[in-house]
Amino acid sequence: MSIPEKLARIFIDRKIPYKVVTHPEAFTAQQVAQVTRVPGREFAKSVMVNVDGKIWMAVVPATERVDLARMQGCLGAKKARLATESEFSPLFSDCDLGAMPIFGSLYGVPVLVCHELTENEEIAFTAGTHRDVVQLRVADFLAAEAPKVCEREAILSGTS
Repeated sequence: MSIPEKLARIFIDRKIPYKVVTHPEAFTAQQVAQVTRVPGREFAKSVMVNVDGKIWMAVVPATERVDLARMQGCLGAKKARLATESEFSPLFSDCDLGAMPIFGSLYGVPVLVCHELTENEEIAFTAGTHRDVVQLRVADFLAAEAPKVCEREAILSGTS
Protein backbone atom coordinates (compact mmCIF):
# COMPACT_ATOMS: atom_id res chain seq x y z
CA MET A 1 0.00 0.00 0.00
CA SER A 2 1.29 3.47 -0.82
CA ILE A 3 0.24 6.79 0.64
CA PRO A 4 -3.42 7.76 0.09
CA GLU A 5 -4.11 9.39 -3.28
CA LYS A 6 -5.71 12.46 -1.68
CA LEU A 7 -2.55 13.05 0.38
CA ALA A 8 -0.26 12.75 -2.64
CA ARG A 9 -2.65 14.98 -4.63
CA ILE A 10 -2.41 17.89 -2.17
CA PHE A 11 1.39 17.78 -2.41
CA ILE A 12 1.30 17.71 -6.21
CA ASP A 13 -1.41 20.37 -6.57
CA ARG A 14 0.32 22.76 -4.15
CA LYS A 15 3.80 21.92 -5.39
CA ILE A 16 4.90 20.86 -1.89
CA PRO A 17 8.20 18.99 -1.88
CA TYR A 18 7.97 15.84 0.22
CA LYS A 19 9.75 12.59 0.80
CA VAL A 20 8.18 9.18 1.46
CA VAL A 21 10.19 6.77 3.59
CA THR A 22 9.15 3.12 3.68
CA HIS A 23 10.10 1.24 6.84
CA PRO A 24 9.47 -2.08 8.58
CA GLU A 25 5.92 -2.27 9.94
CA ALA A 26 5.50 -0.30 13.18
CA PHE A 27 2.37 0.72 15.02
CA THR A 28 3.13 3.45 17.56
CA ALA A 29 4.45 6.89 16.69
CA GLN A 30 7.51 6.38 18.88
CA GLN A 31 8.27 3.04 17.20
CA VAL A 32 7.96 4.64 13.76
CA ALA A 33 10.15 7.57 14.80
CA GLN A 34 12.76 5.11 16.03
CA VAL A 35 12.83 2.91 12.91
CA THR A 36 12.94 5.96 10.62
CA ARG A 37 15.58 7.66 12.81
CA VAL A 38 13.49 10.81 13.25
CA PRO A 39 13.75 12.44 16.69
CA GLY A 40 10.49 11.89 18.59
CA ARG A 41 10.00 15.63 19.08
CA GLU A 42 10.00 16.07 15.27
CA PHE A 43 7.71 13.13 14.57
CA ALA A 44 4.04 14.12 14.66
CA LYS A 45 1.33 11.75 15.78
CA SER A 46 -2.37 12.25 15.32
CA VAL A 47 -4.65 11.73 18.30
CA MET A 48 -8.34 11.54 17.50
CA VAL A 49 -10.53 13.41 19.96
CA ASN A 50 -14.26 13.94 20.33
CA VAL A 51 -14.79 17.61 21.22
CA ASP A 52 -18.37 18.55 22.04
CA GLY A 53 -19.58 15.73 19.77
CA LYS A 54 -17.30 16.59 16.81
CA ILE A 55 -14.19 14.66 15.78
CA TRP A 56 -10.93 16.64 15.94
CA MET A 57 -7.35 15.62 15.22
CA ALA A 58 -4.74 16.71 17.75
CA VAL A 59 -1.25 16.69 16.23
CA VAL A 60 1.47 16.40 18.85
CA PRO A 61 5.07 15.19 19.10
CA ALA A 62 5.41 11.39 19.29
CA THR A 63 6.98 11.78 22.74
CA GLU A 64 4.00 13.59 24.27
CA ARG A 65 0.48 12.90 25.47
CA VAL A 66 -2.61 15.02 24.98
CA ASP A 67 -4.12 16.51 28.12
CA LEU A 68 -7.83 16.47 27.34
CA ALA A 69 -8.75 19.07 29.97
CA ARG A 70 -6.15 21.48 28.61
CA MET A 71 -7.24 20.81 25.03
CA GLN A 72 -10.83 21.47 26.02
CA GLY A 73 -9.73 24.83 27.42
CA CYS A 74 -7.73 25.72 24.31
CA LEU A 75 -10.78 25.11 22.14
CA GLY A 76 -13.26 26.67 24.56
CA ALA A 77 -15.15 23.37 24.57
CA LYS A 78 -17.48 21.90 27.16
CA LYS A 79 -16.26 18.32 26.83
CA ALA A 80 -13.28 16.57 25.24
CA ARG A 81 -12.52 12.86 25.27
CA LEU A 82 -10.56 10.42 23.16
CA ALA A 83 -12.60 9.37 20.15
CA THR A 84 -13.46 5.72 19.72
CA GLU A 85 -12.27 3.80 16.68
CA SER A 86 -15.86 3.41 15.54
CA GLU A 87 -16.25 7.21 15.57
CA PHE A 88 -13.23 8.05 13.42
CA SER A 89 -12.28 4.98 11.36
CA PRO A 90 -15.08 5.47 8.77
CA LEU A 91 -13.66 8.94 8.04
CA PHE A 92 -10.26 7.49 7.09
CA SER A 93 -11.35 4.59 4.88
CA ASP A 94 -8.21 4.80 2.71
CA CYS A 95 -5.87 4.54 5.73
CA ASP A 96 -4.73 1.76 8.00
CA LEU A 97 -6.34 2.13 11.43
CA GLY A 98 -4.06 4.26 13.57
CA ALA A 99 -1.96 5.53 10.65
CA MET A 100 -3.95 8.62 9.73
CA PRO A 101 -1.90 11.42 8.17
CA ILE A 102 -1.86 14.79 9.95
CA PHE A 103 -3.82 16.41 7.11
CA GLY A 104 -7.23 16.04 8.76
CA SER A 105 -8.83 18.58 6.44
CA LEU A 106 -8.56 16.03 3.62
CA TYR A 107 -11.04 13.95 5.63
CA GLY A 108 -13.29 16.75 6.90
CA VAL A 109 -11.62 16.74 10.33
CA PRO A 110 -10.38 19.98 11.92
CA VAL A 111 -6.78 19.89 13.15
CA LEU A 112 -5.25 21.28 16.31
CA VAL A 113 -1.45 21.29 16.39
CA CYS A 114 0.91 21.72 19.32
CA HIS A 115 3.01 24.88 18.93
CA GLU A 116 6.12 22.87 19.79
CA LEU A 117 5.92 21.10 16.40
CA THR A 118 5.68 24.40 14.53
CA GLU A 119 9.15 25.38 15.77
CA ASN A 120 10.81 22.56 13.80
CA GLU A 121 12.16 22.98 10.27
CA GLU A 122 10.69 19.65 9.12
CA ILE A 123 7.96 17.33 10.26
CA ALA A 124 7.49 13.60 9.74
CA PHE A 125 4.26 11.64 10.14
CA THR A 126 2.59 8.35 9.29
CA ALA A 127 1.12 8.53 5.83
CA GLY A 128 -1.91 6.28 5.86
CA THR A 129 -0.04 3.00 6.36
CA HIS A 130 2.03 1.33 9.07
CA ARG A 131 4.97 1.24 6.63
CA ASP A 132 5.10 4.74 5.11
CA VAL A 133 6.21 8.06 6.55
CA VAL A 134 6.11 11.44 4.86
CA GLN A 135 8.63 14.16 5.61
CA LEU A 136 8.11 17.78 4.58
CA ARG A 137 8.76 21.31 5.73
CA VAL A 138 6.67 22.50 8.66
CA ALA A 139 5.94 25.75 6.83
CA ASP A 140 4.39 23.77 3.96
CA PHE A 141 2.24 21.75 6.37
CA LEU A 142 1.01 24.90 8.13
CA ALA A 143 0.24 26.67 4.85
CA ALA A 144 -1.63 23.71 3.36
CA GLU A 145 -3.52 22.58 6.47
CA ALA A 146 -4.02 25.89 8.34
CA PRO A 147 -4.51 24.11 11.70
CA LYS A 148 -5.46 25.77 14.96
CA VAL A 149 -2.23 26.12 16.95
CA CYS A 150 -2.26 25.75 20.73
CA GLU A 151 0.63 26.45 23.06
CA ARG A 152 2.36 23.42 24.59
CA GLU A 153 0.87 24.09 28.01
CA ALA A 154 -2.61 24.28 26.48
CA ILE A 155 -2.65 20.79 24.97
CA LEU A 156 0.05 18.51 26.37
CA SER A 157 0.18 16.73 29.70
CA GLY A 158 2.97 17.61 32.07
CA THR A 159 4.76 14.30 31.45
CA SER A 160 5.91 12.56 28.30
